[in-house]
Amino acid sequence: MVEYKVGIDLGGTNIVAGVVRVDSKKQEYEIVARAECKTAIPRPEADVCDSMADVVKKAVRKAKLTMDDIAYVGIGVPGAVNPETRIVETSPNLFFTNWEVSRMMEERLNKYVKIENDANAAALGEFLAGSAKGCKNAVAITLGTGVGGGIIIDGKIYSGSNFAGAELGHMVIVKDGKKCGCGRKGCWEAYASATALINMTKDAIRSEKAEFSYMLNAVDGDIEQVNGKTPFDAMKDGDATGKEVVENYISYLACGIVNVINIFQPDVLCIGGGVSRQGETLLAPVRAIVEQERITKHNDKQTQVCAATLGNDAGIIGAACL
Repeated sequence: MVEYKVGIDLGGTNIVAGVVRVDSKKQEYEIVARAECKTAIPRPEADVCDSMADVVKKAVRKAKLTMDDIAYVGIGVPGAVNPETRIVETSPNLFFTNWEVSRMMEERLNKYVKIENDANAAALGEFLAGSAKGCKNAVAITLGTGVGGGIIIDGKIYSGSNFAGAELGHMVIVKDGKKCGCGRKGCWEAYASATALINMTKDAIRSEKAEFSYMLNAVDGDIEQVNGKTPFDAMKDGDATGKEVVENYISYLACGIVNVINIFQPDVLCIGGGVSRQGETLLAPVRAIVEQERITKHNDKQTQVCAATLGNDAGIIGAACL
């Protein structure tokens, strides 16, 4: 049976909607059209819903379909999401609490709307069609505005008794460390997200004592143009400050990954999000640390640490297939 469904990946930076062609018999999932816009947070819930509805309609038009052809809409939302009540109980990165997003979107689209935590949706996407396809147990980490975590156990999303499980980004890795958006200090998210990497890079540039700053020069002297690629590009060109930033970042990222592997022992742990585009430059040193520090270092079977093969498509496919 072939159906068309829409998946929305609602992030702190961008809103992306995709029309997914689902062939359940062949277990094939194809994004046939997509549309996107900036999230532009902070702003009211209704405004965000208007933007989501707009990108859904644009994506459906691009697919040369109508809303009548769409089975339902799924949304991946950052934060504590209750799929049963279909309410976003809290979303630190969007600054919303008790957000009745399903009801509000149904009013705009006249379609049934399901919701799930965005990282859970991405994990489901990778499990169905990506790097964890065919696995029984998997964990997906997303490095973006925050650090998202999605856990698949025995083929099902694990979200805990209150639907707020798998918030891996909010385990503390540095006691009394940097302030996190959730209110705690020292969370993994405060050290391993793309936002954290950008902040580390800016701090390193500001602390440079040499007259010439390679990384500042690379962004034409505008420190606000620094992004997650900046320190990696600098390191590849031999810049010592860029190398130091990358090594510090990788040590924090690997610390959390070892924790996750020690707790869950998944078949696959895949890493997605913008920072993961660095490929083996990121993954190889992470694996080296994991191999040294994981509790199962002497076991024959080990967790495979790899890049999420679907990239940003994972969240769309996962949301569409909730």
